[in-house]
Amino acid sequence: MEDGTSEFPGTRCDTGPDYDAFQWDTREGCEVRQILDRVADKWSLLVIALLDKRSLRFTELKREIDGVSQRMLTRTLRHLERDGLVRRTVHPVVPPRVDYELTPLGVSLHATIKALVDWTESHQREIAEARHTYDRRAEREGELVH
Repeated sequence: MEDGTSEFPGTRCDTGPDYDAFQWDTREGCEVRQILDRVADKWSLLVIALLDKRSLRFTELKREIDGVSQRMLTRTLRHLERDGLVRRTVHPVVPPRVDYELTPLGVSLHATIKALVDWTESHQREIAEARHTYDRRAEREGELVH
């Protein structure tokens, strides 16, 4: 079993009498948390966003994602493939050619990510103002955080 994944997929971490389906268990062993940790990291979000329009080769993804190392992109793609979000297709040609594309499950996740991006774009001015206010206050108090 891979690190960071539940031994029993599909099981809920907490189904007691106070269980709320709209909340998830934040413990490390909870499958919902494990999935969120995987799909909500910065590299996964960028890969899913780029693969929305078309399939891409590894080198194309690496070129488009500023700052990602080859190792991290490889790990991210493997994790997304394992979770059923990305399909890896190896073409029997010389030199070898490998394409990555979203699966239907990945496409459905992209719609959610798009909603998050839309929210961010519509609130970026408010966030910038909040950061500015915080930084001014923290600077006065000697606690600047970036």
